Amino acid sequence: MFLSHIFYLLMKLLLNWRCLVISNAKEMTINEDIRLKEIRVVADNGEQLGVMSSDVALEKAYAQGLDLVLIAPGANPPVCRIMDYGKFRYDRDKREKEAKKKQQTVDVKEVQLSCRIDTHDFNTKANNAIRFLKNGDKVRVVLSFKGREMAHTEVGVEIIGKFIELCAEYGSTDKAPSLDGRRMSVTISPVKK
Repeated sequence: MFLSHIFYLLMKLLLNWRCLVISNAKEMTINEDIRLKEIRVVADNGEQLGVMSSDVALEKAYAQGLDLVLIAPGANPPVCRIMDYGKFRYDRDKREKEAKKKQQTVDVKEVQLSCRIDTHDFNTKANNAIRFLKNGDKVRVVLSFKGREMAHTEVGVEIIGKFIELCAEYGSTDKAPSLDGRRMSVTISPVKK
């Protein structure tokens, strides 16, 4: 009974400790969470207020209706800023959203061919690749060899060469097709306009 009680207390302690450790890395330490003896304080307008205790700095922040935010915990002494934390977070999230919108993501689409592909299937796959290239995506052309086709890799090089010629107006390759096991592949990048 005594051991089960100790086990229960240890589990409770571990669970409480684990809950305290989990936090959002994006968030900064603010207001009462700052428990430091001395901090360097910077006002909202950028003016240096000097080194003081965290309690005095917190009173100054509350007097202005603002928050005390720990900006540089690694500095000696740590640097805190008096600012409107809600507005700061809103502006930061807005900037990140704008940066995400401006990022251009390039997907890599894959087109699979075989040595015995018929002309109609070949043209359909080429048209799909051209459509992908027009959208600004890269196209990875993969030709798989089955059985004894490995003895005739020159046929695969010829098929991929014809495919690249069909897509030449919309995309170009950086290097020659490479053979990796039973798969020959090449990447076609869209032409910059």
